[in-house]
Amino acid sequence: MADQLRIMIAAGGTGGHVFPAIAIADAIREAYPGSQFLFVGTRDRMEWKAVPAAGYDITPVWISGLHRRLTLKNLLFPLKLVVSLWQSRTLIRRFRPHAMVSCGGFAAGPAGWMAARSRVPLFLQEQNSYPGMTNRKLAPHAELIFTAFDEAAKWFPGSKTRCVGNPVRKSLIDRLQDPVFSEKARVHFGLDPDRPVLLVMGGSGGAKSINEAMLRHLPALLDSGKNQIIWQCGEQYHEEIIRRLAASGTPVEKLPGLRLYGFMNDVTEAWAAADVVVSRAGATTCAEMLAGGKAGILVPSPWVAGDHQTQNAQALANQGAAVILKDDTLTDLLPEMVMTLMQDRSKRERMQEMARKLAKNDAADVIAKEILSRVLPDADRGASENQKLRELS
Repeated sequence: MADQLRIMIAAGGTGGHVFPAIAIADAIREAYPGSQFLFVGTRDRMEWKAVPAAGYDITPVWISGLHRRLTLKNLLFPLKLVVSLWQSRTLIRRFRPHAMVSCGGFAAGPAGWMAARSRVPLFLQEQNSYPGMTNRKLAPHAELIFTAFDEAAKWFPGSKTRCVGNPVRKSLIDRLQDPVFSEKARVHFGLDPDRPVLLVMGGSGGAKSINEAMLRHLPALLDSGKNQIIWQCGEQYHEEIIRRLAASGTPVEKLPGLRLYGFMNDVTEAWAAADVVVSRAGATTCAEMLAGGKAGILVPSPWVAGDHQTQNAQALANQGAAVILKDDTLTDLLPEMVMTLMQDRSKRERMQEMARKLAKNDAADVIAKEILSRVLPDADRGASENQKLRELS
């Protein structure tokens, strides 16, 4: 392979697909400097901003998911599929990738399938314990499949499946493991370093049920100023929550222990500042929680395919790194579960220690090494590249 290494990566729809893809690209670029990357995604989803912000090029394909009921979008799906396959074929012919990495999402289907048809080595990265439909369909064509949970292995051919953990960006891991950065993070939010901090997230778009429970129990959770809360509620709910807090007689400005955000472009400081986390159980959230060594109260979304968030959460709860709170009992049980962890420091620290033990912080490096070992012939590796690959081992 005499020319520059080129990697195409397809991921989109949610942060759970996009951020592991970026972590893999970062790891390959660090191991093999000068590599070229082209991401494939959709214009109307988060990858269109997140990928360029991470320093990578992205190009669109026209595709979307199927809805459960009959809609105009469903009627357009066959046309979108044909167009997206043609677009993917054109991109592959122009970019001439040496490898395709699929991290799931709408765009990964046509791009991954066309890569396999074009004899481009295809690698899959599956974030959840119950794999998404795209990666399940692409699995027979894949060179290797990387999973985050052992439970996902039963859905894929065993001979080419590796459980390596969920990729998290090295820059995030380094900061979350730095106690000095944790102190700076609390300063960033204007928080008291001596009082515990609760981080509440419902995913990038927010979660209505978590927000309703927070609104109902906010004074109790703040515990007369003993606790501090960073709450990412989702942009679509932000203004409504501000209005409802004001109407209840407790406007945001009169709650000095509360930091309320619709969306945070970078949640690293929030992770670093937190002692306890209340969140949905998306795969990326779980991986970042483990990387940061945080005690988690996971509220699996009941609306996801295969109930995979419950399976994600159960994998952590079985090892003592998190506790599970069902969505339909959230409003009743949230205060008790939060206060138990906020007040019981020894229990919280046991969960934090288990989270750190379960973290697979080298996942992106392992994936990069495996991909490079398959697509880089020995004759084209310089001494420096060989050294970098050995360091990843």
